[in-house]
Amino acid sequence: MLPVRRIQAYRQFLVPKAYRILEFLTSQGIALAARLTYGFLCVRLLPVTEYAKFAVVFGFLGFLSVLMDFFSGTLLPLVGERINDRQLIADYVASLRQLAHRVYLLAAPAAIVVYPLVVRKQQWSWRVIAAMVLLLLVASWFGRMGGTYGSALIALRNRRAWYQAQLISGVGSLAALGVVWAVHALNAFSAILISVAAIAFLSLHYCFRARETLGVRGHPSVEKRRAIIHLALPVAPNVIFYALQGQLSLFLITFFGHSAAVASVGALSRLAQIFMLFGQMAPLLIEPYFAKLPQSRVKRNYLGMLAAQGTLCICATSLARYFPQIFLWILGPKYGALRQEVVLMIAGSSIAYLSAVLFMIHTARRFVYWWNSVLVIIFTVTAQALFIIKTDLSTVRGVLVLNLVTAAVGLFVHVFTGIYGLVRGPRSHATGELVSVEDSYV
Repeated sequence: MLPVRRIQAYRQFLVPKAYRILEFLTSQGIALAARLTYGFLCVRLLPVTEYAKFAVVFGFLGFLSVLMDFFSGTLLPLVGERINDRQLIADYVASLRQLAHRVYLLAAPAAIVVYPLVVRKQQWSWRVIAAMVLLLLVASWFGRMGGTYGSALIALRNRRAWYQAQLISGVGSLAALGVVWAVHALNAFSAILISVAAIAFLSLHYCFRARETLGVRGHPSVEKRRAIIHLALPVAPNVIFYALQGQLSLFLITFFGHSAAVASVGALSRLAQIFMLFGQMAPLLIEPYFAKLPQSRVKRNYLGMLAAQGTLCICATSLARYFPQIFLWILGPKYGALRQEVVLMIAGSSIAYLSAVLFMIHTARRFVYWWNSVLVIIFTVTAQALFIIKTDLSTVRGVLVLNLVTAAVGLFVHVFTGIYGLVRGPRSHATGELVSVEDSYV
């Protein structure tokens, strides 16, 4: 029998975390179910040519969103447990907004030039392409603001406001899609407009609630920007590279293939969203947990998290391998022949998800090193170059195999980075003085 004190200690440790997980699963579960239903309804209801347009726009927007959120991931490691210092958080948020704004001013002109080049073989009119670019710019503008204030809500532990925004956005988008479909106005652009409206709502809601929770006005400073950049720069090549790699399969099939292949890759990419619920646990629950974890408990918890997430990925891939018809039924009859492609997509997405979780933990513990980004880029580009020489990238299967190889290389480097971080310790602060994790969060 366990001593009473040990039972109480376990209860005090487990009950709060179980409550947070339950809150996440109920609140975010409904929002996620609505978003998944919205996406899969678009796959089933839109004609193949129309869904190709929808998929390309949001593939490109996914790339821009990662760039817009690039600096916001530094807020939690920089603040740690100092959540009661509202002025400190507000100052960091103001500095993050300045940096995000500068990123947007660089990314927007590039999108205007690059997007038409990517889709030039799809034989879409210049009016269609111009409308797509305009919607991309609007959505990424709001995303620039949403990433910063969403991180602030998480740092302030105001998860309820974060969940509320996600719930309203998800259910509202699904309801709007139903109305548009009922009046026979559903096409690629009406579906895109609904999604852009949801992004705008999320960003504005995050902004108002974060400012309300903070209660003070932030003041950007060179010192704060320098601290943010110092923590973010080592992973900058990695983040930018993976922002592109995450949409590489869709970009390649858009550039080399035809609309039916583009729609197929876009539809299969929707299946990767089965990891969305677990993926959103990382910034909401996993990253804050590891950011404030005492050094003595990091190794055990790291290995436990790796085992748990790895098991999840193996189960998902096995399900796709032995029961692909489940996923094909979700996509609808237009994509019923993609049995092998389903397995490739789920396997690649599983590996990419596991890499993302490890990356989030490494960032929380400041396991961020310049050589990590260099190794990821060198190994991935080398593997891709060798693979592209012998592969037909105009086919759906070809780009999905390439996606799987890319994800496997990234996971290998992230595992090596985790081992190095556990042995050698975190990266130093901007002052150059190595501070222990325990001391930096008190």
